[in-house]
Amino acid sequence: MMAVPSTRSPLVAMVGGGQLARMTHQAAIALGQSLRVLALAADEPAAQVTPDVMIGSHTDLDDLRRVAAGADVLTFDHEHVPTELLEKLVADGVNVAPPPQALVHAQDKLVMRRRLEALGAAVPRYLGLDSLDRLDEVDAFVSRVDAPLVVKAARGGYDGRGVRLARDLADAREITRAYLADGVPVVLEERVELRRELSALVARSPFGQGAAWPVVETVQADGICVQVIAPAPELPEGVAATAQQLALRLAAELGVVGVLAVELFETTSGALLVNELAMRPHNSGHWTMDGSRTSQFEQHLRAVLDYPLGDTDAVAPVTVMANVLGAARTPDMTVDERLHHLYARMPDARVHLYGKDERPGRKVGHINFLGDQGAGVAQVPKLRERAELAAHWLSHGQWSDGWDPHA
Repeated sequence: MMAVPSTRSPLVAMVGGGQLARMTHQAAIALGQSLRVLALAADEPAAQVTPDVMIGSHTDLDDLRRVAAGADVLTFDHEHVPTELLEKLVADGVNVAPPPQALVHAQDKLVMRRRLEALGAAVPRYLGLDSLDRLDEVDAFVSRVDAPLVVKAARGGYDGRGVRLARDLADAREITRAYLADGVPVVLEERVELRRELSALVARSPFGQGAAWPVVETVQADGICVQVIAPAPELPEGVAATAQQLALRLAAELGVVGVLAVELFETTSGALLVNELAMRPHNSGHWTMDGSRTSQFEQHLRAVLDYPLGDTDAVAPVTVMANVLGAARTPDMTVDERLHHLYARMPDARVHLYGKDERPGRKVGHINFLGDQGAGVAQVPKLRERAELAAHWLSHGQWSDGWDPHA
């Protein structure tokens, strides 16, 4: 008897109801897919727009089983699901992408550092500690490195959280002691002499196909990315290719399925060091929604469902993305009013808002600006200036250059 093909559209389950899940839902609609979301609350960004929402916790095994039931694949809006719970889901027969043995390298900085070192990937000099009994090793590390130290919680940090710059040896010991006393393993690293930070974004499917977007420059302020420039200006082609090849190799070696962001330090000497890994759509890839033939959100869906991957070519010679961060004081003008004024001045702005309440420093949206064909890198400063103006306006309801639409 001939099997009848299923007419059911693919169902992807995503743990987390944040903006990444919201934008993944947008991509799923175009592909005829359904996205089911496990959100902590009904007002989270994805829960506002996705019809198939389950309210629950990513640390509750029963909730994870509920969201995964009947789905073709379970994937992630964030990396905070305990590894042991994911392993139980795999034992249940759930298709988890990326699998827990890969995802742990994005969850635990110490596991990640040790594995990257074993794979021959260049990383900052570091010391990993998981016990107060080893606190004295901090002194020997400081004398050996002879550089300012960064102290990182091995698990749970993001957007600069869980990362502290030590003033001196005594401060490094105290920060380390506090983390370890709370049961949190620590990674101490040399503070690298930076030229800038880069991100190599790639995707990999279970079939083993890989795809890489242009390497981008990420601009940070207070540990939060405020701008992304794609491609990274004045990055030699050979260096960019090396970064892409490294990211594709790490995706294959670690068994990643889906999007992988490899955050890199470009040192003043021109070396590339791996800083962080993220195994999901990533802030450094938001430019792809307007500036690439295939967005990172569509690509992530293609990858976890084992579709052939999409074309990652840029559609403009340069794209600048600016994050919209909540202001210290929420403006009296509504977001919708601010959007009206922004479009009146900058009709080419590509705005993506997340439906979040505004709080100081919180990412509530992003804006993309695409450069003109033929203008080349000379237009980067102007695009960056416009992106900064637009993001500041949407955050504060004030034009930082004093522009008056009525003048």
